[in-house]
Amino acid sequence: MSKFIFITGGVVSSLGKGISGSSIAKLLQLRGLKVNMVKCDPYINVDPGTLSPYQHGEVYVTKDGAEADLDLGTYERFLGVEMTHHNTNTAGSIYQTVINRERKGDYNGTTVQVIPHVTNEIKSRFIPFEKDFDVTVIEIGGTVGDMESLPFIEAARQFKLERGWNNVMCVHATLIPYIASAGELKTKPTQHSVTKLREIGLEPDVLICRSEHPLPQKMKKKISLFCSVPVEAVIEARDVPSIYLLPENFEQQNLTDLIIKRLGLKPKTKNDGKWFNFVKKAAKVSKEITIAIAGKYAELHDAYKSVAESLNLAGMSNGVKVKIKYVNTETDTIPAALKGVQGIIVPGGFGKRGVEGKIKAIKYARENKIPFLGICLGMQCTVIEAARNLAGLKDADSTELNPKTKHPVIAMMEEQKTVKLLGGTMRLGNYPCNLEKGSLAHRLYKKNLILERHRHRYEYNTEFVKELEATGLHITGWHKNTLPEIVEYKDHPFFIAVQFHPEFKSSPMNPHPLFDGLVKAALKAKK
Repeated sequence: MSKFIFITGGVVSSLGKGISGSSIAKLLQLRGLKVNMVKCDPYINVDPGTLSPYQHGEVYVTKDGAEADLDLGTYERFLGVEMTHHNTNTAGSIYQTVINRERKGDYNGTTVQVIPHVTNEIKSRFIPFEKDFDVTVIEIGGTVGDMESLPFIEAARQFKLERGWNNVMCVHATLIPYIASAGELKTKPTQHSVTKLREIGLEPDVLICRSEHPLPQKMKKKISLFCSVPVEAVIEARDVPSIYLLPENFEQQNLTDLIIKRLGLKPKTKNDGKWFNFVKKAAKVSKEITIAIAGKYAELHDAYKSVAESLNLAGMSNGVKVKIKYVNTETDTIPAALKGVQGIIVPGGFGKRGVEGKIKAIKYARENKIPFLGICLGMQCTVIEAARNLAGLKDADSTELNPKTKHPVIAMMEEQKTVKLLGGTMRLGNYPCNLEKGSLAHRLYKKNLILERHRHRYEYNTEFVKELEATGLHITGWHKNTLPEIVEYKDHPFFIAVQFHPEFKSSPMNPHPLFDGLVKAALKAKK
């Protein structure tokens, strides 16, 4: 039977529950245990697919096409376990399931209520991995005390009662604020947060205490007394230079042993320290390169969370710190804003805003031989740039951006033209792509067939392939010989653009080939 760890949060949002949960999961994985993670988001949206990045940051895409919270990216990067639609749950998807059952008469005429019908559905979302994994870590989004989170906390309470104390534990992330004028750390918000959690019926077994300053032992004892948590289970979580250093921080406080003892787990191996050593070594590098991410959400770094992390991870594997320069393609002057960078990424996105700036950034990278990677819309803008500036098709555009263009080099897929609902209807998840032997893509991947994740409605219009191939923009990756997936210039040190999202498949010690290649090319460019 699988063991379960619930991760909850209190006092304020954005405490890093996902990173704390991932760190705990990693520590257990390093002891030879099979661990998976589940995210529960309390908002009523069925998934984040129709949300603006300003709401929750990037939309992460799983291999089976689920649009999910960016925390799933953190889970994958820490654990190296590919997530699916079973790893992500929202209040919207749960209520939708319950209401659909009610409409079909599945409840046999009973009054449908939050308890037990909604909480039963939530509990069913906790267990899809229990046959295949030793431990499931479940992060409950939001903050304890929020109205939206109550059904999830209640479901966790019931689940702990049903499965037994030895099989379920609760880790509560909280804040220990520092009052500068008084020169003191304050525990009262944590006390109130734990009280609120206990009012709902869930007892914390471990407290992850975020703080800007070290927690003295005296303060840990105070927190232990007032929150009814053993003092050794009061875990300090200060900011670290890299999130990948946090697992070792927890390990040094004996959190792994505490969890193993509490749940009666049987580790299969000892932690050999390789993961810790790799992360520590990477954190000490002094060599630095600068790569620009040129998009319209430059001020909102979470919109490009996985892109930034993929650059960071590629840098770690190449012994270099990647400094990211966020360039706003709508308001910044381009190419002036790109001067001095060793590489350029134009990431994905939707809509017309900032597109002309992206096209200028691509032209600058092409003409000045700057290493370049285009992703999704970045690939589409690459095609538009070549059509306008090299093929002489001056009004070339995407039908998403200009439905009346005479040269629709990017056009909507036929099957998308009848779609009415926006959510979950794009080309989503893994699709195969055949690579041309001898191409840059083939050299980077070192294989003929790849699987990559997609999230888009528009494609390279094959009616214009001959004209664009004549410009030197060569198609080197195809999906079933019908849809162009990868384009590149052969007379450029490193210029490649892809229709898919490679940023969703990077992890420590295993950077994605495209990001690894870009960082290597940027290092050469700096010499």
